Amino acid sequence: MNHLKLFLIVFSLAACSSNKQSKTTQEPLTRIAFGSCNRQDKPQPMWEYIVQSKPQLWIWLGDNIYGDSDTMQVLKRKYDAQQNNPEYRKLTAAVPVIGIWDDHDFGQNDAGVEYAHKKESQQLMLDFLGEPAGSARRKQEGAYTSYTYGPVGKQVKVILLDSRYFRDALQKQDKTYVINETGDILGEDQWKWLENELRNSKADIHLIGNGIQVIPDEHIYEKWANFPKARKRLFDVLASTGAQHVMLLSGDRHIAEISKYTQPGVSAPIYEVTASGLTHSSTNNTGEPNQYRVGNLVNVLNFGVLEIDWNQKPIQVDILIKGLNNEVLLKETVKY
Repeated sequence: MNHLKLFLIVFSLAACSSNKQSKTTQEPLTRIAFGSCNRQDKPQPMWEYIVQSKPQLWIWLGDNIYGDSDTMQVLKRKYDAQQNNPEYRKLTAAVPVIGIWDDHDFGQNDAGVEYAHKKESQQLMLDFLGEPAGSARRKQEGAYTSYTYGPVGKQVKVILLDSRYFRDALQKQDKTYVINETGDILGEDQWKWLENELRNSKADIHLIGNGIQVIPDEHIYEKWANFPKARKRLFDVLASTGAQHVMLLSGDRHIAEISKYTQPGVSAPIYEVTASGLTHSSTNNTGEPNQYRVGNLVNVLNFGVLEIDWNQKPIQVDILIKGLNNEVLLKETVKY
């Protein structure tokens, strides 16, 4: 093969690669899939149906593996097992993957700022997500980040909050969490970053994802409501920055549900979509109280899908919770 022919082949491949990247960032997103609570050592039947749904983006919302170790070699081995799962590899070959952690992939159940190995664990999670070596996300403390997709007028901004790295202590009494009235979740640097991300955004839809539920405040498990000062601050930031059309995404609970919250100063209701239970679910949870819930509680294996119709005025977003065989278990339509 002569040098000219070789050059043309390499140039052609580079152009294709460049176009693929451009398509990922510039074309408007119309279908986004997301989920959480995925044991790397359990059967993983959901990837087949997630791939069949043909999302343009997959968002991990925590407990992406069950690491639960102070030994980084153990966490790495578990990440490697997940990365090499044949069905998951079909997803990563077809769809860009982004994400944030919760506690089990952070390294310790219910852990926060006190976890001694959080810096090393952060690098392992970023390896798993394919974060570039020179990324600012690798140099900062905490794994929070944001992504903007699509052209102006059809733009989605995904903000991923780290609700582990800086989170103050949370204690239990008689198996129930004690409310930390003054405690924080995000830390000052992340709060300032979040406010800037929202205030300076021109996106039409903002998706804010993190590991634990924000809106529900009645159940006894981990939630933002265990830190009422931080929860109020988050809603106040949403109001003061004037960010358009905010939807929250969360995991952790081994259930799926949709919550709806009205915040003074925010023109549209704030919805939260919890999608949790890719490999195991709380089948015994048949309906815990949630005054903000819209529709039913889902207690079987599930993942979430957002379908955005930019041609509708106002913009229409269909929230879907799907199960095995792509069965729609829960649906809510939001108009922005």
